Amino acid sequence: MTPLRCVAVACLLCVLGMSPVSANDLRVGQPAPDITLDTLDGQHIALHDLRGKTVILTFWATWCVPCREELPLLSRYARAHMSDGLVVLGFSLDTPDTLAQVRQVASGLHFAVGLLGDAHVQGYGRIWHLPVSFVVDRHGVLVYDGWNDKQPALTRERLEQVVAPLLGPSPR
Repeated sequence: MTPLRCVAVACLLCVLGMSPVSANDLRVGQPAPDITLDTLDGQHIALHDLRGKTVILTFWATWCVPCREELPLLSRYARAHMSDGLVVLGFSLDTPDTLAQVRQVASGLHFAVGLLGDAHVQGYGRIWHLPVSFVVDRHGVLVYDGWNDKQPALTRERLEQVVAPLLGPSPR
């Protein structure tokens, strides 16, 4: 397929509200594809190491106005529910030359942040719309796929509907 045709297909998928993710890659109710956040302070946090926790994977950028509106909400929610087993991982699509801006935004957040490095994320597809988030339950199962939401920015209502039921003491 020519590059122009690839762009045309991606645009058509956007218009139809569909993601250019392979149908085999990402499915609610199936194990979430593993991903590792390389944090700004040099840590490596792998999704598979967070079993037993509810995890929000959020993709954002400093230049994205809806992201800058969503991040404080996610930060407050992460802080309020950390003791309930919630972990938020923030993947910035900014480039290394804007690292100072990313650090400035991250300094006000109550969750780990790192630069993504590439908009193509194995298992999640090409991150083409921001912000977009995914929610993974304590067993590593994908329970929310932001690609399938017409308005993918997380809201307080969506957090209460999707994430809140997953929180609380770990079942024994």
